[in-house]
Amino acid sequence: MKTIFEAIRDDHDIQRDLCKRILETSGETKDRKQLWKALKAELQGHEIAEERHFYKPLIDNDMMIEHARHGIAEHHEIDELIEKVDEADMDSAAWLTYAKQLADKVEHHLEDEEHSFFQLAGKVFTEKQKTELSKEYQAAMKEQR
Repeated sequence: MKTIFEAIRDDHDIQRDLCKRILETSGETKDRKQLWKALKAELQGHEIAEERHFYKPLIDNDMMIEHARHGIAEHHEIDELIEKVDEADMDSAAWLTYAKQLADKVEHHLEDEEHSFFQLAGKVFTEKQKTELSKEYQAAMKEQR
């Protein structure tokens, strides 16, 4: 059984791949449209599942409250960048600029989580909680997809 950290990391890998692939596209092509639709859905679904099944259980812990608030704030920044990408003409230089800003913000967020947040959260959750939260998170992601 996966832990919550492994489940989230699996989705982070999907996000990284989609970000990389979308930045390799040019113009308003079928590929760009499909990749953008997939990335947007992945990010939005992940945000909901992660906030409910990772951040929420951590927010009550004194050691984790600031980290949880920071992670949730970064989700809001990602939402704002998604809106900018959506509003830009997919064939324009602005679209690619916003997509790059989004990819950079996503990468920063994933690095924060994987390289500091997970280690701290690992000290808060019991082994049972790590697997229970993983089940809940994965079920929520399945619903989102």
